[in-house]
Amino acid sequence: MKKIKITLLALIALTLTNCSDDFLDKVQPDTINTGNYPKTEAELITMVNGAYQPLQWPKLYNMRMWTTDIFAGNSIVGAGGGDDGIETTQLSNFVTSTDNQGVLDLWRGPWPGILSSNIVLKTAPSLNINSDIKNRCMGEAYFLRSHYYFVLVRFFGDVPLVTEPQDVNGDLYPSRAPKSDIYNLIISDLEKAIALLPAKESYGSTDKGRASKGAAMGALAKVYLTLGNWQKVVDLTTQLESMGYTLNTDYSDNFNVNTENSNESLFEVQYASDGNYDFWGNQNQASWASTFMGPRGSNFVGGGWGWNQPTQEFVNSYETGDNRKAKSIFYDGCPQYDGKSYTSSYSLTGYNVRKFLVPLSAFPSYNNSPLNFPVMRYSEVLLMKAEALNELGQTSLAAVPLNTVRARAGLAPVSGLSQSAFRDKVLHERRMELAFEGQRWFDLVRVNNGQYGLDFLHSIGKTNATNKHLLLPVPQIERDRNPNLSQNPGY
Repeated sequence: MKKIKITLLALIALTLTNCSDDFLDKVQPDTINTGNYPKTEAELITMVNGAYQPLQWPKLYNMRMWTTDIFAGNSIVGAGGGDDGIETTQLSNFVTSTDNQGVLDLWRGPWPGILSSNIVLKTAPSLNINSDIKNRCMGEAYFLRSHYYFVLVRFFGDVPLVTEPQDVNGDLYPSRAPKSDIYNLIISDLEKAIALLPAKESYGSTDKGRASKGAAMGALAKVYLTLGNWQKVVDLTTQLESMGYTLNTDYSDNFNVNTENSNESLFEVQYASDGNYDFWGNQNQASWASTFMGPRGSNFVGGGWGWNQPTQEFVNSYETGDNRKAKSIFYDGCPQYDGKSYTSSYSLTGYNVRKFLVPLSAFPSYNNSPLNFPVMRYSEVLLMKAEALNELGQTSLAAVPLNTVRARAGLAPVSGLSQSAFRDKVLHERRMELAFEGQRWFDLVRVNNGQYGLDFLHSIGKTNATNKHLLLPVPQIERDRNPNLSQNPGY
């Protein structure tokens, strides 16, 4: 796999380039020049579009975010053997070093989006443009900046806090700010985003996928879930319940190119079938997920490189009758895919991921999958509310949103559980409902200060996982370039 490299210092050199009317054509700036900051409405929109683009890159949702399910124990790398995916194998075996490429990608991935967001927030207030567009653009920038920082703080803890566009006259070597300061910024940004952003249904077809008021509310609820502020979670999710979001009748519709941005979707990373760009480059707008996760040698999808193979322990965790199993993974005897039968010989574990594949018959090349990646769905809103209500001692009420999600999966309702048993049940439900969507790792490290995750990892044989692994190391190459960056304990 070709490694795409961006240095932290290179981020200081970003700026605005040309404009485009197409939301999916997001141009990322590459040189700092305050003279090129947005001056018109079109230029401001283009800069906002550029702030979305790092979400698409393999440093985040096109690869590294979904590979967290591998080191969370849901799956193994699989792939082609040898050094293929060695950085993810090291992460999943908890032998991560400070030169791990996956860690470097996760550290570097968010910063271009943070810079673009900072430029928008610096320049938009003074522009004499349509107030609705200005407010929307600022709301999107607050939402995106908060999202990028939320990624960073959960992986690394303390990180530099940069809220102004950096240039050669600024602080080029910022130290790490306490994670409490990062969370304060995230919360403040999301509160502003909620106030500024329009409802999802107000967007026309050319603006589908932009951040909305509901997306910001869901993101803030998730921040409070991470911090254990249960009442805030209940308040926000209750508001979201009245905003028109619903569960898709069919779970599979959340991963179908024909039903993207549905009523269940609060926010998803947008991809497009586009072979005009280098598949490995940052301008690429096609998804890697189907290409990488398709069963090796199966001829099911374009590519089919066999990554992200579910473990036996994960498969055994499905309850009898859970219809998500056949819609999420391949196994011997599962329903056919695009008229083809699956055999366990396609995988080292006997299983492959199904939910992110697009059929070869519809998209015949490895480099043109248009399937979006879900960041937050309404089912997660319901599960957050269930978890929070239970933690507030309202376990009987908590069963209502939990059972709504279970009903769609074809499972019987739960009732009469103790608070502790319900906690286990809702965390289990999150694991199965959100499998391979890059959510499980964050649940492991947030619950009971990470002890939940360590207990689970030890139970599946990953006994060398320790407290230090709840955070990733700060990449040594970044510390060499910025002497003010401290290292996380134990690395």
